[in-house]
Amino acid sequence: MFKLNLKIAWRNLWKNRGYTLINILGLSIAMASCILIFIFIRYQLSFDEGYKNQDRIYRFTTHWKYSSFEDDTQGVPIPLSAAAKNDLAGIEKIATISMDNGIIQVKDQNGADRIKTEEVVHYAEPEFFEIFEMGWLNGSPETVITEPNTVALSAETAKSFFGTIENAIGKIIVFRKKTSLKVTGVFKDMPKNSSFPLKIMISYQNFPQKDNKSWDSVSSQTECYILLKNGVTAAALKEPLRLFNKKYYQDKKIEGNQTNALQALKDIHFSEKQGNFAELYAVKSELYGLGVIGLFLIVTACINFINLTTAQSINRSKEVGVRKVLGGKRKQLIVQFLTETFTITLIALIFACILTELALPQMESLFKTQISFSIFEHPVIFAFLIVLVVIVSLLAGFYPALIISGFSPALAIKNKITVNSGNMSLRKVLVVIQFSITIILIIGTLIILEQMNYVHQKPLGFKTDAIAIMNVPNDSIAQTKHKNFKERVLQINGVQSFSYCQRPPLSNEMSTTNFSYNGQQNEDFEIRRSSADADYFKVFDLKLIAGKVFLTSDTVNGYVVNETFLKKMNISNPQEVIGKIINQNETKMPIVGVVKDFNDRSLQQSISALIIYPQKDAYYKFAIKMDQAQLMPAMKEVGALWNSTFPNEIYKAQFVSDAVSRYYQSEKIMAILFRVFAGVIIFISFTGLFGLISFVATQRTKEVAIRKVLGASTFELVKMLNGSFLLMVFMANLIAWPLAYLLVSKWLSGFAYRIELGIWPFALAFLISMLITLITVSIRSYKAAVANTIDALKYE
Repeated sequence: MFKLNLKIAWRNLWKNRGYTLINILGLSIAMASCILIFIFIRYQLSFDEGYKNQDRIYRFTTHWKYSSFEDDTQGVPIPLSAAAKNDLAGIEKIATISMDNGIIQVKDQNGADRIKTEEVVHYAEPEFFEIFEMGWLNGSPETVITEPNTVALSAETAKSFFGTIENAIGKIIVFRKKTSLKVTGVFKDMPKNSSFPLKIMISYQNFPQKDNKSWDSVSSQTECYILLKNGVTAAALKEPLRLFNKKYYQDKKIEGNQTNALQALKDIHFSEKQGNFAELYAVKSELYGLGVIGLFLIVTACINFINLTTAQSINRSKEVGVRKVLGGKRKQLIVQFLTETFTITLIALIFACILTELALPQMESLFKTQISFSIFEHPVIFAFLIVLVVIVSLLAGFYPALIISGFSPALAIKNKITVNSGNMSLRKVLVVIQFSITIILIIGTLIILEQMNYVHQKPLGFKTDAIAIMNVPNDSIAQTKHKNFKERVLQINGVQSFSYCQRPPLSNEMSTTNFSYNGQQNEDFEIRRSSADADYFKVFDLKLIAGKVFLTSDTVNGYVVNETFLKKMNISNPQEVIGKIINQNETKMPIVGVVKDFNDRSLQQSISALIIYPQKDAYYKFAIKMDQAQLMPAMKEVGALWNSTFPNEIYKAQFVSDAVSRYYQSEKIMAILFRVFAGVIIFISFTGLFGLISFVATQRTKEVAIRKVLGASTFELVKMLNGSFLLMVFMANLIAWPLAYLLVSKWLSGFAYRIELGIWPFALAFLISMLITLITVSIRSYKAAVANTIDALKYE
């Protein structure tokens, strides 16, 4: 029976191959888009999976709450690990891990550098390996870095340094030119979908801050992970953790209502407030948004299928009548029409898989990661394809099958079947739904593009053009060379100004502290600290609105505060703060100037209350402002001077403008996705609309011919055929506008600085939808209106 149904299905599909092509085209593009979305969402959801005890792994986070200031970090105080191990009974294992970076040297037999490279390293307590149970190719987690001056390498790093894994064991690498580390183990490479890009793991005994006892000294580069005992849940630790926070923060009078909390391993990749070592994260709301877009695509394609199939049902009425007279049951007819839908869907899936393979390299380039479409490597993809085919077949085919199989045999044989007004109304409703979805995506795309344009064009309060920034060594020997290096760089043609600093003006690197102002302790907020020399303001073109820049000096002699600091202190006159004393970290100095506000974090976040002051020991970078016309020659000379001044260091520069643009990478990706998928839905919608008007025009050929004979003009005939479609798209706009407004308002609320929603995106979406509808429908209706009337009436 199935073979017979398949033959009949193939014959009917080939007979109506024009409409079959439209359906396959729409379904294949929609399904390919859904597959791509599913692959990406599956990849994001797979982060940090595969560990044996992953449901029992948590990390500590730190939270501060002032009356008008809150902050979060994944960092923890150094003494937390030992204290938690003693005080929290539900913990089976606990380990601190801290990220750092420095130059790694691998020497040859003569003591010369065979390899010299700057690498990220991690100091880790031995129990870290027992918590995560990483695969070991050589060595054991219990002993691998228990001793000082030992290191474990990833397989890729071991091969890069020593050729093979076996050769690496027992060899020596030098860290920061002074610490010799013996390789005692090699572990498997961390997967790409991991929050732990671990390559070089150094014994925690070598961690310079391991003996720090301060509970209010927190760095985001130091994390602490725990493995809960079997049967213990995070909820069970809620009360013990409250007592723990009271003991080590509240009772010790630590500022800022500082507390620690637990975060599940599975939540780390989706944490917007706290980061991770890989600096990779996904926003769950954006993943949900992508999922909704995928659903929209399938619904749109299925609506096309339903509309075209029910519209063509009249042409198959005689077939239905004959089969019913010959004893065919309705159930058999439903199976027949579902088989046709399944055949179309299966063909569409084949094309969708081809389109997916073609689009995958572009998707990998967009997301800057490797994404696999192998059903053997990821069986869940195969399961998704099966579910997709079944859902689409039922969603697109079940209703048309019910309608067509329900025709009266007597009327069907006489070819007197008409699609009643109820079904016609349903088809109109489906068209309205389809175009409402399309218009929502058009509006969303326009507003996302406008917001991203605003983000890139909004003045940040400082200049980024032709400014390069790079790390500089800051040990005692290097510091003696800083002054001479700066003087020589300023003599290079094309270099306009030079500054030593802690960080660029806009940076996610946070260093905040409590403070007192004019002798009174502030308890409302913390200030963000940034160290820089006096030329920092010149390099980045920061504007002073009161006072002056601090004196050129290697030591703290004055603070420059920003306007936000004044606002948070409820001070309206900038001159009022000049000379007032700020005490932070036992450093008392007067405020010497007030700088105009600039965005120190991305536009998704508000400007911080900020102090800038000179402190030579904190100058980890230098910034150079150059003439745009002489940029590359100047950079080349700076590099040569660097190599001669700091021969043991590695020269690695980046432009500030590039660093700033990376803060909006997620939003850029969303803008691209909305553009692509909005385009796909527009294409699917108007392809279906063209097929629908083609069928309507064919059905009304005789009516058009009679009206033409009776004197109707071509314009009147086109208007008659177009009217109902334009009305449906108009109604779709009325439905889409409020829904789109709610969705884009929610998205914009994630930005501290955002555009004001105006009428123009909604008006433009209206014009685009109406214009494309008018063009699409008019092309086909004009063809019907100018057709030869004799051909239409000669059989009457």
